[in-house]
Amino acid sequence: MFKWIPLLSLTAATGAVVACMNGPKATPTAAAVKSVSKTRLELQSVNVTQMYEQNCANCHGAKGQGGGAGTKTLNTKDLFQQDKDKRFFDAIKNGLPESGMEAFGKTHSDEEVWSLVVHIREMQNASLRNEFGGPKATDGVYTAKTEKYRLETVIPRSAGLKVPWSVDWLPDGKMLITNRTGVMNILEGGTLTGVVNGLPKTYQNGQGGLMDVAVHPQYAKNGWIYLSFSDTGKENPNNGFTKIVRGKLKFEGSDAQWTEQQTIYEAAQSEYSGGGVHFGNRTAFDGKGHVFVAYGERGQGMPSQDLSRTTGKILRLNEDGTVPKDNPFVGKPGAIGAIWSYGHRNPQGLVMGLDGVLWDTEHGPRGGDELNRIDKGANYGWPLVAFSINYNDSATWTPWPKPEQKIVLPELRWIPSIAASGLDVVKGSAFPSWKGDLVAGGLAGSTVIRVKVKGGKYVEQEELIHGIGRVRDVAVSPAGEIFVILNDPDSIVKLVPVK
Repeated sequence: MFKWIPLLSLTAATGAVVACMNGPKATPTAAAVKSVSKTRLELQSVNVTQMYEQNCANCHGAKGQGGGAGTKTLNTKDLFQQDKDKRFFDAIKNGLPESGMEAFGKTHSDEEVWSLVVHIREMQNASLRNEFGGPKATDGVYTAKTEKYRLETVIPRSAGLKVPWSVDWLPDGKMLITNRTGVMNILEGGTLTGVVNGLPKTYQNGQGGLMDVAVHPQYAKNGWIYLSFSDTGKENPNNGFTKIVRGKLKFEGSDAQWTEQQTIYEAAQSEYSGGGVHFGNRTAFDGKGHVFVAYGERGQGMPSQDLSRTTGKILRLNEDGTVPKDNPFVGKPGAIGAIWSYGHRNPQGLVMGLDGVLWDTEHGPRGGDELNRIDKGANYGWPLVAFSINYNDSATWTPWPKPEQKIVLPELRWIPSIAASGLDVVKGSAFPSWKGDLVAGGLAGSTVIRVKVKGGKYVEQEELIHGIGRVRDVAVSPAGEIFVILNDPDSIVKLVPVK
């Protein structure tokens, strides 16, 4: 079993009270003394790293290693558990008088206090990753808690994939591979044999392009394949937005032709924008005639809370694109009836669990990536609350909603950010002890994580891969092998069981 997983914990542990977070000689920053109640603009002028260095480093060390005033290291596996978040926050805000630590809540806002927690998490991760590393193979075999596996290359870097984004399988074993550049490859018998012609043109801007491919669970009967892609605006070709279509394949030798295309969901042209970020998008079927699709908020923030906007939402549609009458906001004045949940930032993973629970993974800004159980009509908080700080090292959020805010918190948050990507559920016979668990990818984290869930609740997590490339998608084949789609290098590998 892996001795340590620095980006995450193996179990949802309980544990001890946090150690002293500062000493009596620490001096609050001048900006903090001025006012505890700060505007967002003022918060964004506060540099979290400098705040830690001025207030905490003398006692806790520049990297959290402790020692300055007899303090112990903060960089332990136990203190890195996510259930310690609130304890760190409370210790900094309220102080620990018996340890000589003053209450920083008297001179610092809650947002600044939380930003120090995120900074400490980043230091902990760096220290623990440096000490323990990631999963390592012995004679090519990785040993996890209950399974052993090895990595096999499916498509090497030299094959010519261009930012592969998503994969899915046809009943005859052919694998479809989308590339963000607009190309869909066909893999058969371990070889790239052809491409799909006639696909819709994509809006190529930043993170936009050809994205998710989802083969209908009843493909053998109906032949439908669903695609998500960034669509070019009709009113302004410099703008784009995610669009969902379905179509069928007509094979012509080794290639195939995209035919019978139907629009499943297309947002109003007023939602199209010129930004190149946060398109979403993933697709999941519930087996009851519905399809769920996830939309990013296009970097705009507050529209995620606006029920008249598609941005930052997960939609529930009938498989033909019509709106189910029992959706939560059907009939609400001004609301889009297709919305199932809202307050999302940039969902990059979406899957229906074997028990019928819908899950998503999505990006926070810097820290605070989320695994969410998606419930009917629920608000997931963006951008009102977040387990994050800004990319520019400033404070803006706290993760806990106010009593009057009906916001659902994630089952699992990742700090530092793993840049959450694809998500799937383990099925098939390859890894029987993992059946029903989730497997999640991380781009910046260069990681694949197994997440055990039960009854819609997070139980434990375990890192399976680290450091082989930016993980764009994780997809479980019908046989249960876990395929990992990589960017930089643009290639595909898979986890194969070792008995």
